[in-house]
Amino acid sequence: MTKWERSDYKLRPDHTWRASPGYGVFVADRGAVRFEFPSGWTMKPGPDSIRFTDRKPPDDDCLLQVSVQRCPPDLDWTLLPLPELLADIVREDKRGLTVCGDTHYERRLDLELAWVEARFTDPNENREARSRSCFARDSEVQAFITMDFWPEHTARFHPVWAHVLETVRVGQYIEDPTRGPRDT
Repeated sequence: MTKWERSDYKLRPDHTWRASPGYGVFVADRGAVRFEFPSGWTMKPGPDSIRFTDRKPPDDDCLLQVSVQRCPPDLDWTLLPLPELLADIVREDKRGLTVCGDTHYERRLDLELAWVEARFTDPNENREARSRSCFARDSEVQAFITMDFWPEHTARFHPVWAHVLETVRVGQYIEDPTRGPRDT
């Protein structure tokens, strides 16, 4: 199991941390990965990821997870197409995911990301569930973000997924966490 360390900082009065109304900011490893998540959600470390749920388990309807991996700087990761890497990850998922939509791909100035939606049978509930998987990277960091939910809650959680992807930043390190990012 990965060892997680939580750090709490007293923010300076002139800090630049900002979140959209109803959201909080999650920052991993001083900015290796950053995104906004719904402020009422719970957050706790899992065996290999940070886990966010809309309510405290077992009463949750949605699980959002993120894991971070550093890339060796001497390799050109752009030679490995992100949609193909994502397809390989989804294909290897032990839950038996079946892709149920197109792969979405986006290149930004600071990162590239690909995501897809799939379905699987939840072994505890013995019913269909949905999973969205996103692979985002810059030249030195990769983030894998997933969100699992029930199909009947798609309309409820789609805006959360869209907001996470809209606000995700990868490899933008924060020099002083009490001050905040310089890009805001």
